[in-house]
Amino acid sequence: MNTEPLRCPWSLTDPLSMRYHDTEWGVPCHDDLHMFKMLVLEGKQAGLSWRGILRKMDTLCVAFDDFNPHKLITYDDAKVAELLKNPGIIRNRLKVNAAITNAKTYFALCDEFGSLDNYIWQFTDGKQVVNNWETQDQLPATSLLSDKVSTDMKKRGFKFIGSTIIYSYLQAVGVINDHLVWCGFRNA
Repeated sequence: MNTEPLRCPWSLTDPLSMRYHDTEWGVPCHDDLHMFKMLVLEGKQAGLSWRGILRKMDTLCVAFDDFNPHKLITYDDAKVAELLKNPGIIRNRLKVNAAITNAKTYFALCDEFGSLDNYIWQFTDGKQVVNNWETQDQLPATSLLSDKVSTDMKKRGFKFIGSTIIYSYLQAVGVINDHLVWCGFRNA
């Protein structure tokens, strides 16, 4: 008899997706550095699949100093050129430059709000949005919340943060919990 909890169907494709689903997706996060890392990674996903990001995660984290904004702001043209030669990352100049721009913008945002955590969670008054989807087909790509966050972040100078990316980001850091109602990890 199988005692494994039921999982959202998208997570059953491979072990990396399953681990991400079980331990991170939809789980509220308040760690600023992890929240920033996920923001950059979601931007790198644009036009690609999250599975592809998960497969490259270790290489991406090494190449980009674990997406530490304190280090990213020091990247110069030579570092960008080095990154663009690395076959283990997404070698898109706009995405590489966006990581650097977003690190600089992160610090301006932190000066205003105290932290990325404070900024992101203020859109929901610090409460997780728990949706009650029964099938994967019901999950939206965007929402009024992701539209609002995306628009505000664009005004602040962030890059690769359209509403679809932000919706995925909000799921990734647990602001939105879209685990299906029958998923055994719903209240992770």
